[in-house]
Amino acid sequence: MISLGAFSLHFPLKDREVLKNLKHGDWVEISGWLLCGRDATHKRLLKAIKEENFVFDFSNQLMYYVGPTPAPPGKVIGSCGPTTSSRMDNYVEEFFKLGLSATMGKGKRSVEVRRLHLLYQSVYFITFGGAGAYLSQFVKKIEFIAWQELGPEAFFRIKVEKFPAIVGIDTQGRDLYESSSPVFPA
Repeated sequence: MISLGAFSLHFPLKDREVLKNLKHGDWVEISGWLLCGRDATHKRLLKAIKEENFVFDFSNQLMYYVGPTPAPPGKVIGSCGPTTSSRMDNYVEEFFKLGLSATMGKGKRSVEVRRLHLLYQSVYFITFGGAGAYLSQFVKKIEFIAWQELGPEAFFRIKVEKFPAIVGIDTQGRDLYESSSPVFPA
């Protein structure tokens, strides 16, 4: 197992100020409850919040862009690797306005999303694409919140322990994809 270094975070955050200590390229281990959803979830959530008075506390939460495979016998969850984050770029600001403090997925984000991270003092975490089976070992529990009929596109949350990630965009809007500094631990 890789030791990821000095930063351990627990979501939902008790103190959002801890995010200001993170720099793009930092390796972190994430524990606690993570909100989970992809494209259909984001679209449905915003519609429900605006039109149906759907109430949910997003304060200091992390949204993981994931659509897991069914759980094999004896497992909590199936493969749960990240989906491409840029597909959610159009939704980010609305969720930041609701108090979301972080997102996690894979791949580069738009310049506008980098600006929003600076504006809302939020962080984008990157985790390992193509390694969903490996990542599933860090998931200890799953709970559906809404729209279970959507399958992997449902709105749910997972409880994780020491889930590995890298800071992709920090609270200063600095982007790992725009940096030439190495990110691999010594």
